Amino acid sequence: MSVGDLSAVPPPGVDLLEVVPLGGPVHASVRPPGSKSITNRALMVAGLASGVSVLRGALDADDTAAMVDCLGRAGVGVRWDRDQAEIIVEGVGGELPAVAGLVELDARLSGTTARFMTAFAALGQGPYRLDGQAPLRERPMGDGLRAVATLGATVVGDGEHLPVTISGGPVTGGALAVAGGTSSQFLSGLAMAGACMAHGLSASTGGGLVSAPYVAMTVDVMKAFGCAATFDYTTGVLDVPAGGYHATQFVVEADASAASYFMAIAAITGGVVRIEGVGRRSSQGDVRFADVLETMGARVTWGDDWVEVGGPPSGTSLRGVTVDLADLSDTAPTLAAVAVFADGPTRVRGVGFIRHKETDRIASVVTELRRLGIDADENEDGFVVHPGTPTPAAVRTYDDHRMAMAFTVIGLGSPGVTICDPGCVAKTFPGFFTMVESLRASTTADG
Repeated sequence: MSVGDLSAVPPPGVDLLEVVPLGGPVHASVRPPGSKSITNRALMVAGLASGVSVLRGALDADDTAAMVDCLGRAGVGVRWDRDQAEIIVEGVGGELPAVAGLVELDARLSGTTARFMTAFAALGQGPYRLDGQAPLRERPMGDGLRAVATLGATVVGDGEHLPVTISGGPVTGGALAVAGGTSSQFLSGLAMAGACMAHGLSASTGGGLVSAPYVAMTVDVMKAFGCAATFDYTTGVLDVPAGGYHATQFVVEADASAASYFMAIAAITGGVVRIEGVGRRSSQGDVRFADVLETMGARVTWGDDWVEVGGPPSGTSLRGVTVDLADLSDTAPTLAAVAVFADGPTRVRGVGFIRHKETDRIASVVTELRRLGIDADENEDGFVVHPGTPTPAAVRTYDDHRMAMAFTVIGLGSPGVTICDPGCVAKTFPGFFTMVESLRASTTADG
């Protein structure tokens, strides 16, 4: 089914989940799972370090499982201890072991894994064949592939997409221009690999970098493992000294993108939800979604490692806003869900690049809002949502976990929303619907 199909009948053979509205204010405390973005960065850096690292609080989901599998196939020792909620990583000391033949690396549906492993593979002689499932094959890879080719790796493929074979390393680093207009993940992958290049890495995006906070997050993880990398937000210049990493014990904070759904639930129900594990000290840009909700009229209170979000004061409504989400783009679908319940239109801009995510998150959001009878318009760099009362419909999710979770928020505030393929949330948040259901007790007790 293509984006834009507004047929009323759900696709045949697709699992369906009817969302039951909460029916009142929520008063609860939740702790989302570990950050996907931080977990996959810590896995790669620990894999390159000298010694054995322990990652605590790491996310256990499809995307991180893909990273663990790829690192293991490339020679890193990785072991889950789920009883202790730990990942034990035996690093390769910056030198990938020689391989006897072609090494198959399956990134599944994980964009971070594919883009990080592109740079990782350039540290070895190879050959490594990097591939993924069909939707991942459609996502752009060209900026990262061109970067490792410029550094001296041999790249065989169509130059823009998976599958690709990488060999001819290890690359030695140096100065490099990296395109940053599609994804910051390419620069992050190169940064992490750069510490293990003989000459380090000095990379510049020329100021044209989307989602810059994710690169700052990457540098924070690298510093935790002993690399004194620096990143200049203004110039887009990243400097990574040679020298590699040392093993450490690393704690992964809760996922701010996952937290956004529970912030949104609090905002639309009029209750209060306390999010544990992310706060004003968080390195994740998406935690600023709370600031966006505050601008809309929600009540927000911060702690160092927690944030509380409540609905607007009694007698007032959420306000429509115009906001640039370039630095917290994963929350764009979540804001679209909240905008349905505001008192005026909300315009999201600065996120044209999210057309290249798991799905076109501009076209898909607008299509599914219209399916629910909500007036929404698609722009080149975002969308506009006009508030309204949703009509019952089955929402398509396009194999996109964030579509499923965001539109669940609408269903919690208005009856008749059914989610197609709810299992796609396993990509980053397998326990999402269980955590949502846990909110009902607080609604019943205090609503």
